[in-house]
Amino acid sequence: MTKRTRSELATLIDEITVDAHGDDEQLSAFYQAFTDNLLLPITATLINQPLQVTKFNFDGNARRGLTATCLGPDGSIHEVTALDLSMPAGSLHERHVNAYRQWLGVEPPAKSKIAKQGSPPIAPRATKAIEAPPEPQPEPTVNSPCINRATADSLDVAILSLTPKAAHCRLLQSAETFTLRATRLWEIVPGQIATVKVAKRWTYSGQAYLSGTIESKRLDVKALGLVPLLLNEYELWDPSAQYWGEPEDPIDAYAQPIIAAGPRPQFEMEQVLPGEDPEEPWSDPIGLANDLHDAGDVDGAYDAFMRLCRADLRCLDAHAHLGNLSFQERPQDAIQHYEVGVRIAELSLGDNFQGVLPWGHIDNRPFLRCLHGYGLCLWRLGRFEECAQVFDRMLWLNPSDNQGVRSMIDEVRLRKKWKDRC
Repeated sequence: MTKRTRSELATLIDEITVDAHGDDEQLSAFYQAFTDNLLLPITATLINQPLQVTKFNFDGNARRGLTATCLGPDGSIHEVTALDLSMPAGSLHERHVNAYRQWLGVEPPAKSKIAKQGSPPIAPRATKAIEAPPEPQPEPTVNSPCINRATADSLDVAILSLTPKAAHCRLLQSAETFTLRATRLWEIVPGQIATVKVAKRWTYSGQAYLSGTIESKRLDVKALGLVPLLLNEYELWDPSAQYWGEPEDPIDAYAQPIIAAGPRPQFEMEQVLPGEDPEEPWSDPIGLANDLHDAGDVDGAYDAFMRLCRADLRCLDAHAHLGNLSFQERPQDAIQHYEVGVRIAELSLGDNFQGVLPWGHIDNRPFLRCLHGYGLCLWRLGRFEECAQVFDRMLWLNPSDNQGVRSMIDEVRLRKKWKDRC
């Protein structure tokens, strides 16, 4: 390592550990810098073996220091010490890990032979093989952030993703992103707009930061400036070709207006999956996150879904799965995630959409999952009329009702409480 490189790393160490006293505080400062500045997952190597780094950790044990949760080529999950990992050459990840090593007084390992664009495959599970998504590129830094030049006491910001201590945000009417440190972060979700009373603005390691108090929040997806998802049109959907039961059976009440409306156009909604490899049919970032959840790493799954939102708020499945994570214990939180997904999808549908979005067109499923979760939360929260409207809409959009709302809608109309049903 050259003298210049050591000097540059020393400057970074000073930036990270400013106002941090003692090993514990400085380790916590390194952990926060890793969490705030390094996009994951990323392909690294450990003793020339490829691993997919999904999360950095610090449990307060100064002897143990920073660790990393990684996926091996066979899909196994490992926790390794962060200083043993070789990051892609020239990346922001390498710079931070080398600064951590220098702070510890440890020399970096020998250069690995990692291919920066590649990702190690995940071994086949019971159903199909899932590969980790390709390494995300670092977000562009800004030399003179708009938030540092702005003089307003309050700013409206779009929430892109959250960690326990910070939110990644974007100024409305701007492509500039920054990190927000504020109170009441647990009350907001990606896709909402927060009004922040500004306390402080600063730049650290080329990234913009802002601290303050969240005064209010709102959901206004039109103000986010998102590009609507595409709708691909297919042949007309004909209710006469649909199975409605045996000929001698009466037609269910829900199906009668659907049949009476006659043939309607059917569509498939564009599905956005940041990190998906179009050349690899089994590349699935949602599957990777669910693998973490199934392995017991709920925090890792939460972080993975948040990263998808940060990459593109139009990833409807990320909103649906974030809602699923809190559905059982906190429906009042889950409903916010589901509704964001619903409202973003509605940008593509307009005010009087009369088409069909069949479950059989698989890219429609993220929107239908958001609608389903939203309706169930409305029911659990006692908002019966709104729930019935959502369920009616689901049946109109997907008459085959693969999610089974026709078996619940009568109970909702009778205002039967969710707990009574269970």
